Amino acid sequence: MKFDELLMIPGPVQVHSRIINAMARPTIGHRTPDFSEIMQRCTEGLRELFGTDGDVYIISGSGTAGMEAAISTFSKVKKITCIDNGKFGDRLCRIASKYTEVDAIRFEWGKSIELEKIERSLEGGSEAVAFVHNETSTGILNPAREIARLAKKYSALVIMDGITSVGGDEVKMDEWEIDVAIVGSQKCLGIPPGLAAVAVTEKAWEFYNDKAPFYLDLNAYRKKLKDWQTPYTPAVPLFFALDEAIKMIYEEGLENRISRHRRFSKAVREWAITAGLELFPELNEYSNYSNTVTAIKLPAEISDKELRGTLKEEYGITISGGQEHLKGKIFRIGTMGNIGKREVLSTLAAVEDVLMRKGAAKPALNVAIEILSG
Repeated sequence: MKFDELLMIPGPVQVHSRIINAMARPTIGHRTPDFSEIMQRCTEGLRELFGTDGDVYIISGSGTAGMEAAISTFSKVKKITCIDNGKFGDRLCRIASKYTEVDAIRFEWGKSIELEKIERSLEGGSEAVAFVHNETSTGILNPAREIARLAKKYSALVIMDGITSVGGDEVKMDEWEIDVAIVGSQKCLGIPPGLAAVAVTEKAWEFYNDKAPFYLDLNAYRKKLKDWQTPYTPAVPLFFALDEAIKMIYEEGLENRISRHRRFSKAVREWAITAGLELFPELNEYSNYSNTVTAIKLPAEISDKELRGTLKEEYGITISGGQEHLKGKIFRIGTMGNIGKREVLSTLAAVEDVLMRKGAAKPALNVAIEILSG
């Protein structure tokens, strides 16, 4: 029997029918007042999600394009401290190494960062810090406010990958003194892949490098923003999607949306613990569990292929496994974007069924139901 697919991974996410319908509109010229109106609405809506009064530049490209735009445009530094406690922290380090000297502060994936090590790097002459706020590869929420506070003690530029937190968790760029932040379209915003947005404060322009790649040089986007335009041909249907997604976010209310993400992730975590499973990340006093994805250690009684393969074949549900050296060691359930209780409970019920057949879990669904009903 064929089932409708249910995508419960940390991006790309399920796309709501309203957004799909918005993308089906006839295309328009991108150098028209109609497009500029959409661009303005999207930009102003994103500012609130980032928690900034600064500029927001929308790039037709993936989240990684946003990461490279942010790093390369503001790479006029002798050395940058990059924090790596997961796959995407590692990616930041790799990108930064193409533009300047990098002091990579590495922690075991899934372990919390230690602020003392970051401070030692700053004392050693780093002029910038780059880090991932919500590390989906390990299910950990890194302490953005504390990292930024430490960086400002040394007058360092702060670049934050908020690709999987903006629109789904609390992000307050201006209050936290984050200079540059990035979001990707296919995560908490709930639209298909293909757009990235980079929010930039005035302070960041002191670090501008005019040798940034042509397409990713944010100064070109800065110049066109005054006309509510992009410097190059944008992915127009994705702007339709973003426009509709932002409407949906503010219809729900940003605080309500953040609360929903937190409630869903709490339901998954409490279900896992009650089922006898072990959460993957190890927290310290600063870090927290991710509110948009939950990483769980894979029980010894079942393989990754058995768990995820059976879910896909029998239920039409896709969850994520581990990445890199974590393959076969963890599984991850995404709870981001425009999903509801039905999607979360359907996923947990299916995972529980598959695990229990192998004697790898205990019944725990009632715990999740109670949390989601509260």
